[in-house]
Amino acid sequence: MNNSYFLNQTSSLLLVIIICLIFAILGIYHSKKFQGINNYLTANRNIKLFSLTTSLVASALGAWILFGPIAAATWGGVGAVIGYAFGTAFPMIFLIYFGKKIRSEFPKGSSLIEFMRKKFGKSLFKLILLMTIFYMFIFLCAEVTAIAVLINYLSGTDLWITALIVLLATLTYTLYGGLRASIFTDNIQMVMIILLLTILISIISSSTGNNFSFAFIREKNPQLLSYSYIPSYTAGLTFFIAVAATNLFHQGNWQRVYAAKDYKTLKSALIVSFFIIVPIVFLMGFIGMVSFSVDPSARVDLGFFTLLLNNQTELLSFIIIILGLALTISTVDTLVNAISSLFVIDGKATFKLDKKTDYLKISKYFIILLSIIALGIASKGFDILYLFLLADLLCCAFVFTVFYSFYNKVNEKTAYLSIIIGLIAGFLMFPFPDFSKSLLVGVLITKELFSPFVSQSLLFLSFLIATFLPAIILKFKKI
Repeated sequence: MNNSYFLNQTSSLLLVIIICLIFAILGIYHSKKFQGINNYLTANRNIKLFSLTTSLVASALGAWILFGPIAAATWGGVGAVIGYAFGTAFPMIFLIYFGKKIRSEFPKGSSLIEFMRKKFGKSLFKLILLMTIFYMFIFLCAEVTAIAVLINYLSGTDLWITALIVLLATLTYTLYGGLRASIFTDNIQMVMIILLLTILISIISSSTGNNFSFAFIREKNPQLLSYSYIPSYTAGLTFFIAVAATNLFHQGNWQRVYAAKDYKTLKSALIVSFFIIVPIVFLMGFIGMVSFSVDPSARVDLGFFTLLLNNQTELLSFIIIILGLALTISTVDTLVNAISSLFVIDGKATFKLDKKTDYLKISKYFIILLSIIALGIASKGFDILYLFLLADLLCCAFVFTVFYSFYNKVNEKTAYLSIIIGLIAGFLMFPFPDFSKSLLVGVLITKELFSPFVSQSLLFLSFLIATFLPAIILKFKKI
């Protein structure tokens, strides 16, 4: 075994295969007695509080929590951590009000896109549908990449091998059992996630001792906790806007809005989910600040693992793999079912096919195709957080226009124009992977013509512009 790794490849692969098989078997077995299109799309609209809560949380907390908040903490300190935590959880509060509205106005619905089809014409509806599917596809790529990178870090296993096993297992039970299978496995995965996270964080806390504190961070890197640290505010707002906007378009969330037994169950599940998600994401970000304060030279997105595995413990490596798989599969099965459901629900309104066309069957072929593409992308090991940020920008350009239309009449052409302008403007400011420049700042126009704040805040400005420029256009047109 290579001394730079914590496990040999055989052991890690065997564990990955076993865990994936267990989830696949459980998902298929449970969903055998729950077949039919209604179970596939909305789990027959009778999911109770515990199952709904665990599914909402498990779907929200993917493998990204082991990388994203930790890296974000080193960029913008505590502000970034707070923004990330509340941005992730914000949709839970948002859906309390919008979920009630959409359930009452469209009780037999299954997606947000159906509601949008009633509000706008076919042209804008198709654009929203395309954006939503693309965003969730990027999310899928990022999640599979995250678990592949994690296993590679621990054992040196090729990225594509892990990605293939995870995708095969998840597709097997999700395409068979639909939302019912996804929610059932989420229940198990959520219990595992909470238990394993508690164990691992307790180990980090005890092994780092007094270093696991705000006092230590303030001593080593006071800027991370400083009220005058500008990146803390810009990063915090960036992550809040980006993550919140993105999750509002997550079809998996809207499926669960409709899957709830009643509105009382939905409201309770959303509130409980909010108070579970916030401390978990915040705590992971806090670990990132501790890790950076212990060793500033270490790779920032691997801070959780560098603190945990300083003694190269095989047992801890096994626990991390199980945790990573539970986080990944709980999110991937949600995304697979969500994309498939959109194809089934909105296929008839989008494609003019024969009336006898089996859209469910076509959706499964479509998902398999997307999974093959996701496998190829995951094998390249692209930066996980950057993938998420790219998807986030798309959602930011749509978010105000779409949800403004819930309560206000919006002209389709004006809505279309506001989204396109916001998207183009946001992309012009969106930073390249090294975050040193953007298409506008540094390529089309030299960086020297912009203030240091602009050149150093490209990500923040890109999200700000993409989100609020459509709002300005809508207000201007209204006047």
